[in-house]
Formats: sequence, structure tokens, C-alpha cells
Amino acid sequence: MTAPVLRACEVTKVYGGTHALKGVDFAVAPGRVTALFGENGAGKSTLMKILAGIEQPTTGHVELDGRPVRLRSSRQAADEGIAIIHQELSLCPNLSICDNLFLAREARTTWGAVDRKAQRAATVEVLERLEEHADPDRPVGDLRLGQQQLVEIARALLQNARVLIMDEPTSALTAPEVEVLFRVIGELTAAGVAVVYISHHLDEALAIADHVVVLRDGALVATAEAAQVDLRWIVEQMVGRDQDALFPDREPVLGREALTVRDLTVADPAIPDRLAVDKLSLTVREGEIVGVYGLMGSGRTELLETLAGRLRPASGEVLLAGTPLDEPGVRERIGRGVVLVPEDRQRDGLVQTMSVAQNLSLAAIGAYVRGLFVSQPRERAAVDRAIADVTVKTSGAQAEIGSLSGGNQQKVIIGKALLTGPRVLLLDEPSRGVDVGAKADIFALMADRARDGLAVLFSTSDAEEALHIPDRLLVLARGALVGEYRRGELTREELMRVSDGGTQEARS
Repeated sequence: MTAPVLRACEVTKVYGGTHALKGVDFAVAPGRVTALFGENGAGKSTLMKILAGIEQPTTGHVELDGRPVRLRSSRQAADEGIAIIHQELSLCPNLSICDNLFLAREARTTWGAVDRKAQRAATVEVLERLEEHADPDRPVGDLRLGQQQLVEIARALLQNARVLIMDEPTSALTAPEVEVLFRVIGELTAAGVAVVYISHHLDEALAIADHVVVLRDGALVATAEAAQVDLRWIVEQMVGRDQDALFPDREPVLGREALTVRDLTVADPAIPDRLAVDKLSLTVREGEIVGVYGLMGSGRTELLETLAGRLRPASGEVLLAGTPLDEPGVRERIGRGVVLVPEDRQRDGLVQTMSVAQNLSLAAIGAYVRGLFVSQPRERAAVDRAIADVTVKTSGAQAEIGSLSGGNQQKVIIGKALLTGPRVLLLDEPSRGVDVGAKADIFALMADRARDGLAVLFSTSDAEEALHIPDRLLVLARGALVGEYRRGELTREELMRVSDGGTQEARS
């Protein structure tokens, strides 16, 4: 194999009493894709931050082209040809796409002024390379999540890096966008770029990888050539259990209709002349888990946000236990017992300046008010109970929310929703950007709450989740319901065909 271009040698990282990395040896070679697997908290992001100059190792060192190097900042790493695409977006929503791509690295004219013409031309070129046709002058905050992720990728591509680290680059991308990204990765490796690819979509990462590395609890536990392993091997190395154990086995006990939707029509918030949801009807019963599967643009997010009171419908009605939900607004819907776990946890689900406890109790804070003050003992007891119920791994309730892994942050948001005492729980892509172990915990939590009589409606773009988790699956295409199936009635191939607008007779 070609000599490594970048290597971590016996790297250890300690935060207080936590050993995030334990003597890890990790190397990447030019022209190859190295897939890095591990659960949330396994040390993947910490290792990548060290390689990108964002963090410094406690012990051990980094080698570049065989020579020891101390990368004291991300800018120094970028100057050495190391670029990173972070799992959580680091964009400025108030700035344009073009300004985001060149932020702190502006192109200059001969006279030292910002060369906006050159920047705009480069922006158009890199967006075309990614087959994204957004206006370079459009504010990033106006883009959907997948488009923002493409902007993050475009920014890294413009650095012409020798080593490109991709931490969850496809978590919000559509299948066609993933295909485009894979083509670009192929072009990069053909030109000699070393790529580190981190993804919780294991099949996707394995398909593009040349070499695989698995971390568990901060230690490197397995390496192999990608052609020699399969998904089952990867899962077992990551979590120490069989892949089949990740999906809960359950027989639902159904109660009365909890949520009823009749002929719901919702305009697209970004394009009002387009319908995001088109005369859609559905029901969810107490004790039932209903899944909504669809590709990007199918209307699944707009559907859930309308049910949660964030968007207003153009027509149709929504009923809770037979009573119309006419009150607009998220607060009003929470008060009636309908609560949403949003897709974008950083923007819509968490308050970054608050602790774990404050984030958990925020939506239900009114329940702990006595007179003019919040009853801290009641709030503290509820928070402690929620942390235990949803199995949040944290150093304590007062820990900063940013100190948690992505999977544990997601559990906090679910715990926050459950503390409101909902009758209907809505979850928009609840497993986005979390590892297989955290996914299993989230699915088990959904199953437990359904057994307690909660009605659960969740959306997913993951075919395996769609086929294995819901008791009943609704398939959307271009805002319309195109199929309804019970678990076990649909194959992956049929699901792909139906969601793309093909015909497949729904079974009752």
C-alpha cells in the first residue's frame, strides 16, 4: 500500500477524567477512502479534530508525509492541505453561499481588495460540480438542510486539500445528492487525495471505502480492507452485538384513534405556489408506531411541522381523539398533547447556551412553576427521571449540552418532548446523524412508549428503518400518499420504486 500521507501515532486524548482516545494508531493513504466507524462517543470526532488541528493530543503525535508535525490550529492544518467537513454545520446563516465559501479566506485582487467576481465564479463552478443550482447570493439560512450540507462540502472542496476529512457528509442529503458526492469523491481519490469518511449509514460508507477502521470506547479495535468485510462484521465490532438485535421485535396493542388527518394540503414554505403536502389523509392509533417514508421533497417534514403547529395548512383538518386541533402555534399543540422532535437538532431542538437539564425541562417548564417561581426540586426530579428513562450518557444534568455526542443530544430532545406528557409523539428523522447503538436505543424507546399507549408518527429516509421499525408504513412522493403497508409486506426494491413515483398496490 502507498505510504501514509497523514498518521496519528499512539494518540491519547484526556478530558478531565474521560479518556476520549486511548493510544490510537490511524493512517490514511493518498488515493484511498478510509471509512472510520464507531458509536457516538467512540472517539471518531475527537481523532478527526486532532488531525485537523482543532484539538491537541494529550500524548502521541501526528505525522505528515512521515515527519512529525504539531498542528496548532485548523488554519495551519488547512495550509498543510488538511480540510474537514464537520458533522454539525458551521455556516453563517445570515451570509450568502458565496460569502460562506470564502469566509476568512477571501480571494484578493492585485491591489489587495476582495475579488468578488472571482469568488462568485468559483462558487458557481463548485456548485455545478455538486449539481446544486442555488443562487450564490442566496442567504444560507434560506436553504433547506441538505443544501446547507452541500455548501459545507463545497467549502472544503475549494481548499484543494491533500487530505479531506468528511464527518457525516450525507446525513441530510437525498439519494441523488449522495450519488453526486460519491462521484466527486471518486474524482478526488483519482487525483491522489486521501479521504477519511465517517458515516452512520454503514452500507453507504462500506460501498465507497477502500479500507475500514473501527473505534470503540476510544480505542482502535479493528481494521480491514473493505472488500473483505460486511455490515454484520462492522456492527459487531462497533457495538459488540448482532445487527438483528438493533430493531425491536414487537406486537402492537392498538387503542382508539389518537391522530386523524383528513385531506391536508400544505403550501411549500420556500415556494408558496407549490404544494408540499397534497390532500393527504392518515390515522395513528394509541399504541401504534406509524412511519412516513419519502425522498427529499416528498413533504414528510412539512407534514410533521404542520401537525406540530409550526406551519399552517391551506386546507384540511387535524383531529386529536376526534376533536379538531384548530389552535395554531407550537405551544398550543404541545398543550393539547402533540409534540415534535425536529429534524435539525442544532437549530430547532437545542439551546446551545443551556445545560442538559435546562434543555430537558424547557418545553414543560410550566409544570414546575409554583406561584411566581420554578420549583427546583420538582424540576430536578423530572430531569433526573428523564435522563434515566431515555438513557442519556452525560457527566451530569448541569453539563453543557455541547459536551454530549450527537446521539445523546438527540436523546435529550426526545426526553424534552416526553416530559410534556404527549398523547401523540412526532419525530422527524429521529436517527439522523446518530450511530447504530444510539439508533437502537431510540427505536427501543419509541417501542416502549407505544406499549404504554402513546401514538408515534415518525419520518425517515432510511429504507431499513422504514421496513423494520413502524407497525404501518406510509410512503410519500411529491406530497401525496402513494402507498400504505404493514411491516413485512414490502421489500427494499419495492419501497424504492414506490417512493420514486412508481406503482405498487398497497395491501390492507
